[in-house]
Amino acid sequence: MKKDFYEILGVSKNADAAAIKKAYRKKAIEFHPDKNPGDKAAEEKFKEAAEAYEILGDADKKAKYDQFGHQAFDGSGGFGGGHHMNMDDIFSQFGDIFGGGFGDIFGGGFGGFGGGGSRGGVRRAKGSNLRIKVKLTLEEIANGVEKKVKVKRKVQAPGVSYKTCSTCNGQGQVMRVTNTILGRMQSATTCPACGGSGQILDKKPANADAQGMIVEDETVSIKIPAGVVDGMQLKVSNKGNDAPGNSIPGDLIVAIEELEHEFLKREGENLHYDLYVSFPEAILGVSKDIEAINGKVRIKLEEGIQSGKILRLKGKGIPSINGYGNGDLLVHVNVWTPKTLNKEQKQFFEKNLEDDNFLPNPEKSDKSFFEKVKDMFS
Repeated sequence: MKKDFYEILGVSKNADAAAIKKAYRKKAIEFHPDKNPGDKAAEEKFKEAAEAYEILGDADKKAKYDQFGHQAFDGSGGFGGGHHMNMDDIFSQFGDIFGGGFGDIFGGGFGGFGGGGSRGGVRRAKGSNLRIKVKLTLEEIANGVEKKVKVKRKVQAPGVSYKTCSTCNGQGQVMRVTNTILGRMQSATTCPACGGSGQILDKKPANADAQGMIVEDETVSIKIPAGVVDGMQLKVSNKGNDAPGNSIPGDLIVAIEELEHEFLKREGENLHYDLYVSFPEAILGVSKDIEAINGKVRIKLEEGIQSGKILRLKGKGIPSINGYGNGDLLVHVNVWTPKTLNKEQKQFFEKNLEDDNFLPNPEKSDKSFFEKVKDMFS
């Protein structure tokens, strides 16, 4: 079972962004591979801390994690979905968190941190993300599904070559010194010549754009866990656009859109179903087949069932994305009153208008509509 991200960073769930960033910086310094050469356990903790910060350091991702836990990012096939970033990912994505001065703590050789680089001191640029929307039926959401989607990705053209940027010497960043009230401050900025990739175009194939890229169609398989919610975003690592040179591909961001079901209405993990029964059925009692998420379910209605009665079928709802079991299926009984009667039918009811057995006589156990609604949300 994956560790809690708050526990990894040693912060509470109500920690603000500054506290989370400070905690990650502390962990990264403590477990950095350059400080712990050959220590696999330290390297693993370093990766865990980066994974935790990648989620908790982003307000939107943090909100999803707080609501759904690790499974909010499962099925993504990448970082944040049960897999660690590699070292290049971490250095590329979080190098700037240490403000350009972090490398000085360990003699400037801290794996490219502060210089904006990856391991070995050379920065690897990251390509832009792609975004798609995937429409899911309620059945697919309830059971989980693997979807294959076709995306148009920018990739480096066959035969393209790059050379080291002379402006930044392949670092992807240039250092700038400014005078402040506190003295001379050194900071790193993205190289204007290569855009941060550390390389510039050397040989461009005829069909490539100005950066040596072409657009290709690729079919990507996305594993979507059961219980996802409309609007939730999943990430497929390295399936976005390439960037020029020695780069890391961007990610494919998958937004979930839930399609409306013909009979069932979703409310969180619970499902609602409107069951209409005739007047004679309500009086005499009847067995009915109702639509559940994975097929029909037969239920028995007692004699004299009242309109507005709610029957709860345990575990027949949507699975919790956190793995806490299934919601319920709530069957709302509606007694259908005929709008027209023939002469014989009308005479029957006219004869029984004053019959005590037909007069409303709710018992104390019969809850009002508002009490039923209150129970549903309590």
